[in-house]
Amino acid sequence: MQSETDKKYMRRALSLARLGAGHVSPNPMVGAVITAPDGRIIGEGYHRKYGEGHAEVNAMNSVSPADQNLISESTIYVTLEPCSHYGKTPPCAEMLCKKGIKRCVIGTGDPNPKVSGRGVRMMLEAGIEVTENVLEEECRALNERFFTAQIKKRPWILLKWAETPSGEMWGDNKRPVEISSPVTKVLMHRERSLCDGILVGTDTIINDNPTLTARLWPGKSPRPVIFDSPRLADESIRAKYEIFQRNPIILDPHLPLAENIHILFSNHGITSLMVEGGRKMLDSFLEAGLYDRIRVERKEI
Repeated sequence: MQSETDKKYMRRALSLARLGAGHVSPNPMVGAVITAPDGRIIGEGYHRKYGEGHAEVNAMNSVSPADQNLISESTIYVTLEPCSHYGKTPPCAEMLCKKGIKRCVIGTGDPNPKVSGRGVRMMLEAGIEVTENVLEEECRALNERFFTAQIKKRPWILLKWAETPSGEMWGDNKRPVEISSPVTKVLMHRERSLCDGILVGTDTIINDNPTLTARLWPGKSPRPVIFDSPRLADESIRAKYEIFQRNPIILDPHLPLAENIHILFSNHGITSLMVEGGRKMLDSFLEAGLYDRIRVERKEI
């Protein structure tokens, strides 16, 4: 049974983890909190940027010199199982063992085959008390993109479109329904910042010349993804469109959709994808069952 104390500190770790949104992909967002025996927080941190220190390391580094002697009697709360392999940084589970932390409370296991329980076993063998699955549902939901990529071996896919109240995607001028609300635009740029790639159709490129950036929200912009088209084959034509200044990934329209998605994942490291195509493109994803979330904006035109 999960104690209220454990849940309280795990909620704080979750809040910290969210601060890494848009900066850590393809890694997961992770937060960590270290508490002394009296319940006082003596250290906390989160994974700030891909390739840099993990949450556990940043939390441990934040412990003041005056509190270093408390680490051996302290508890660390981590939203995701500490890693057990060498990647861009050393394994966090090994670091916790060396530091002699007394107890580790974990939100959810890491589905990465390189970890997947190994971090827990490493700590147990070192004599660390381990409590698992505290606020597991919330911790998994935080990293739904990461879990999808690790388990399904494909990007997490968001289908997005706008429509009229009657369900039409096209206005009287035969142009896609546009979303003009400033608030909605900011929210959509936030969604973009959380995705590695953004896929649009040829008509969108020609008609709107979009930048497809996340300029209204802090964080990275997704890499553009398009299907090759005779209408955009000439270099002089491509020079007119901003998307070609951003090194787009160009897919072969003759390949099956599932194969193209696999190419994005395996060859280009795209672990999350937003699809902003027209009806034909969206229908192809819907019919293939290649989506994890759908976002629809409705407005009068």
